[in-house]
Amino acid sequence: MKNKDLEALTAKTMTSTSTVKTTVVPSGPKTRRSPRITTQQATSSSTLADARRRGLARKKPKRSQDYIRDMYFNAQQSKDLIMKPTGITYDDSMDQHVCLWDSNYPECPERYTRVIQRCKELGLVDRCQFIQPREATRDEILKKHTEEQIEILANTENSNNVNELEQLSSHYDAIYIHPTSYRLSLLSAGSTIELVDNICKGNVQNGMAIIRPPGHHAMKSEYCGYCFFNNVALAAQHALDNTAVNRILIVDWDVHHGQATQQMFYNDNRVVYFSLHRYEHGTFWPNLRESDYDFIGEGPGRGYNFNIPLNKTHMSDADYLAVFQQVLLPMLAELNPQLIMISAGYDAALGDEKGDMDITPACYAHLLNSLSGFAQGKVAVILEGGYCLKSLAEGAALTLRALLDDPCPNLEPLGAPSDSITETILNCIYEHRPYWNCYKFQDVACDGIQSPLRLHKPKAEFKFDGDPKQEVYATRDCYPIQDEAFVKLCDERLDKLRASTTLLSPPHKVCLVYNELMLKHKNITDPVHPEQPARISSIFEKHKEFGLIDRVHLLQSRIATAEELGLVHTESHIQSVLDLDELTPRQLMEKGKGYESVYLHPSTRDSAYLAAGCLLEVVDSVLNGESAHGVAIIRPPGHHAEQDEPCGFCIFNNVSVAAKYALESHGLSRVLILDWDVHHGNGTQRMFYNDPRVLYISVHRYDHGTFFPHSKDAGPHSVGEGKGEGYNVNIAWNKKGMSDPEYIAAFQQVILPIAYQFDPQLVLVSAGYDACVNDPLGGCKVSPEAYAHFTHWLKSLAQGRIILALEGGYNISSISYAMTLCTKALLGDPLPLLESDLDINSSAVSAIKETISCHTRYWSCLKFLVALPETNLLHGDYSPLDLVMTKLNLNEPDITDSTPDKVQDVTPNQSSPQDADDTTTSSSSKPIGSRQDELPGPSSSSSQSSEDKKQTLTDYLSEHAKALVNEEMFMVTPLPDCPHTPLIAPVPETGIDVNAPCTDCHSQPENWVCLTCYQVRCGRYIEEHAMLHGVSTEHPLALSFADLSVWCYVCEAYVDNHKLYEAKNAAHRSKFGEALVWSYGPRLC
Repeated sequence: MKNKDLEALTAKTMTSTSTVKTTVVPSGPKTRRSPRITTQQATSSSTLADARRRGLARKKPKRSQDYIRDMYFNAQQSKDLIMKPTGITYDDSMDQHVCLWDSNYPECPERYTRVIQRCKELGLVDRCQFIQPREATRDEILKKHTEEQIEILANTENSNNVNELEQLSSHYDAIYIHPTSYRLSLLSAGSTIELVDNICKGNVQNGMAIIRPPGHHAMKSEYCGYCFFNNVALAAQHALDNTAVNRILIVDWDVHHGQATQQMFYNDNRVVYFSLHRYEHGTFWPNLRESDYDFIGEGPGRGYNFNIPLNKTHMSDADYLAVFQQVLLPMLAELNPQLIMISAGYDAALGDEKGDMDITPACYAHLLNSLSGFAQGKVAVILEGGYCLKSLAEGAALTLRALLDDPCPNLEPLGAPSDSITETILNCIYEHRPYWNCYKFQDVACDGIQSPLRLHKPKAEFKFDGDPKQEVYATRDCYPIQDEAFVKLCDERLDKLRASTTLLSPPHKVCLVYNELMLKHKNITDPVHPEQPARISSIFEKHKEFGLIDRVHLLQSRIATAEELGLVHTESHIQSVLDLDELTPRQLMEKGKGYESVYLHPSTRDSAYLAAGCLLEVVDSVLNGESAHGVAIIRPPGHHAEQDEPCGFCIFNNVSVAAKYALESHGLSRVLILDWDVHHGNGTQRMFYNDPRVLYISVHRYDHGTFFPHSKDAGPHSVGEGKGEGYNVNIAWNKKGMSDPEYIAAFQQVILPIAYQFDPQLVLVSAGYDACVNDPLGGCKVSPEAYAHFTHWLKSLAQGRIILALEGGYNISSISYAMTLCTKALLGDPLPLLESDLDINSSAVSAIKETISCHTRYWSCLKFLVALPETNLLHGDYSPLDLVMTKLNLNEPDITDSTPDKVQDVTPNQSSPQDADDTTTSSSSKPIGSRQDELPGPSSSSSQSSEDKKQTLTDYLSEHAKALVNEEMFMVTPLPDCPHTPLIAPVPETGIDVNAPCTDCHSQPENWVCLTCYQVRCGRYIEEHAMLHGVSTEHPLALSFADLSVWCYVCEAYVDNHKLYEAKNAAHRSKFGEALVWSYGPRLC
């Protein structure tokens, strides 16, 4: 680079920003060069010409603005949603409740005092708004308890007769009664009600009640499990009766099942009760069958009760996070609650004598953060159990810290979710699938004739053979005692965890950078070009309108140096951009035409250098501990820019430069780049394709490779190479119109699980907003408020070090609201409610499942891609084989006559069920979904030649009888007609050869034949050549050699009618050596 040019450019920037910092770093390693993608490779479904026409149309007067105003109503209303104080309620008299006859009783006063002490040590209490505790009134208690139970406890107040108190206590399971128990139980219940009332009325944002006695075991007419009155249930009922709230979520993460809370709302669809508890098939207290996953509510409340039974000890952070990601959060997005209450027991934390689990205290902050984005941040945390004082105090304090919106602390490296929790999660999804739209990411038994997925068969086991109800209960020594060596070991580990847990608290919550010099880059010849200066000026103005500029830390702008740009770009590309100011406008226009979708302006150089430099300034602020989060309102965008040339409105790849800068200059070893721009970031992907230090995740429109940038590299099978294999994740939409549910599902099923396992030290978001509603290029319908939720979920990663860098987005209103709401999310403001009545697009479900399939071998967290039986399968009186054979509806009466009595006798070449399971979950390099060993016909036989005896349909069914029994073969109902059947061509005179290899890759498993040109190509689990052929040639119908089904790529459905008979019969003859039975009614002449 010419020194005088650099000096001039720096001076120009200084004129605008007063102070400019420049940083020189060593040049990074060269990255491999890939050829630029050209428009000749595919036809875009949304061209630049289309965007120009839309831009011109926008200039015309509109008849009505009502629809647009409604479109952004929630976003505009969020202007006044600003984070209020966090409430806290406690009373030091709660340490008076103590067991008078057993000094070692685990429910002890120190449970309260240690929590308060730790919260004060971390300075959390002084940051909260104190809510005056109060006693609950008798009328409030009577909402969920009987008069008799109130009177029994009231009569013990101030009693000095210890023997009588112990005798009375013995009539209840795990109860001791103290002379203060009545008053303190009223105080616990009343304080909880008061906290919830303040949250619902908007006096505080959220809050925590540090109280005892606890409450979730207290039943309507019986004390139980250290509990007298059910604090959470009483407060929930108060909210329902006295506020506008009518949708409440209660999350109970105490290690014991809150059976009483479940009972109190079991038939109430206004309250979802979600309990995560140790169960061990009923052998763990409270030893109730109703604590299992198949107790889901009754009457109006059916489907609103969730039990997640833990059937083994030592569950880990990975297990709990998997439950949240796979079960709770998908349901929560659909429920859209108005209030969230947490029965916060900490007896699943490491070292607890009762739970015997391994949840780290830091994990509770992550669980809380995942919930606090919902219900407009109205979250009430109520203390329940927890008996290891050190982990209890730390877990509760970190939960309160999360309520205050401090960055989540780092977790230990996460392993795979255990097999036990995987089984439980799948069981729960199986039971709740009929009641919730979100549980669509497991195949159903009727989803296809064959499935490459393991069939999970839910079962419910209850192993407790005692009687949980007794006349007299033990009152002394009725709790587990830990070995001293074990206690010491846990204590040491907790000390190490506390020492290694970084509690970041930067002086600035959010830093932001913006410079008007970047407005100068514009298209002179096309004033309505979608990449226009108003993109960033309108975003900045919206930030001003929402009062955010006064709440963020504004950074000084700067340019990037040649050395910094050279971390990812070639010297020739950098020099080429630097030389732009020497070209005339006409020369710039001609030069721009040589690139893919790029225009150049005399100020392009300045803007491009400034965009990259501004983002690096944000990186420095965040990684140096000055700011918790960062926002860069910059242009031109960057993620399409290649190492050696501009592409797709992009000059330099800003985010890639920032990622490499963080690695090289700040010494990081793991950076996550999440690209939610609607277009695939081809440049970013290539720059880190073989680098395991950077995890690149992109969610984008793909349309089978026809959407910009028109490359198969954007597909889900592009997973990285070399050391970077598995570190490139593409979630590729094959349809337009994707909206909030599809993106939320992508986060919960793919993005968050993989990101948590990767454990990044920095999160960089290529924040394009062209998937937002009304964008002229994207064609999707994501709401502005949804982006705020995405941002909030990402805040739990990397100790909150997340930076948003603007990429695309071409509807000015949409991008202004969307990025402004993201900044509000980073500031901790309550998020707008999402629409909850939208279903997930089936094409998106397929895309997400395909991404999971491609990455199961790399990420052990992706364990849930299986098949589940039909909903009523476990409850019927028929055998699975009878069910499947009935559904086959084969019009051949002799088939059953030739089927052997014993299934085992006809499957000598089939692997055992255990082998099949191992194959599905193996970490080998065999592609997930590959069916080489499972496909029927000659292509899966080891030595059968065309001269060998032809396989009959009877032989085929016999050979695969074991698959039928194991329910590994499924069915769908095909369309009876299809508008594309006129495109079916006559079968060639040579017929159809089901042994023919793929025309493109010569593979044989899972091949399809096009019914228009009769070319043979492989299916989507191999190389997708059949699908790509159908899209590129507009030949919609293809016939599978595996099962002779016909698929229409346009209708996205199986098809079967008499027009297909000729082709299916030809394939049937080739496969089975006999004609296909006509099954379409009377033949028509």
